[in-house]
Amino acid sequence: MTEAMDATPDADGARLALGKRTFEAALGTQADTFAAQVDALAPGYGRNILEWEFADGYNRPGLDLKTRELVIVASCAALGAVGHPAVRMHAVAALRAGATRQEVTEVLVQVGFAAGLPTALGALQAAREAMAAAGSEGA
Repeated sequence: MTEAMDATPDADGARLALGKRTFEAALGTQADTFAAQVDALAPGYGRNILEWEFADGYNRPGLDLKTRELVIVASCAALGAVGHPAVRMHAVAALRAGATRQEVTEVLVQVGFAAGLPTALGALQAAREAMAAAGSEGA
């Protein structure tokens, strides 16, 4: 995931294609399914996420995929309950990227010091459930 792209309009579909490839490699699920679910809430937003976050953001230089996923886990955990769906998704993505279950857990423990213990405990539960459901995938 090192193809650097800029945020120019995607007339030829290159950013969307890169975003889909990156999404599927990172999360192990179909990008089109994700985009359709998001588009049901806000038409066109799924494509925006795939282009902006997964084509442009994930492919920036400077961080490896494992680090990016752990940052996302921590950031979403700090949001509290509203971030739990993303914690579930990205905890498993972190495992797929080479993080250990202990690293995901320790990141969430650390969140407790900055975002509060109840916030961290809720995120730990969400991550635990997702990682258990994922089984040994990425572990």
